[in-house]
Amino acid sequence: MMSDLQREALSVLAEVWKLSPDIRLGQLFAHLGFLGEVHLGRGLGYIDDDELVSILYKHRAELLARLEGSSSQARQATGASLSPSQKPVASKQ
Repeated sequence: MMSDLQREALSVLAEVWKLSPDIRLGQLFAHLGFLGEVHLGRGLGYIDDDELVSILYKHRAELLARLEGSSSQARQATGASLSPSQKPVASKQ
């Protein structure tokens, strides 16, 4: 029987994969293994489920921050994040 922690891990894994649509599942597992080594000093096969959930949440937060950063840059490039009074005015020459 699957534990609540394992269900949570699979749920967060699905969220992470959805945030990285161009990544193959094997690539995602390899990346999670790398993150396990970086943060815990152990590879994917040697970390406990609760540690994997922690790694998944960290990775999800990184992906969300990256997506938010991309959105902010796009809004700034188009001026969408500026109010009408803050938008630059083209100079008349």
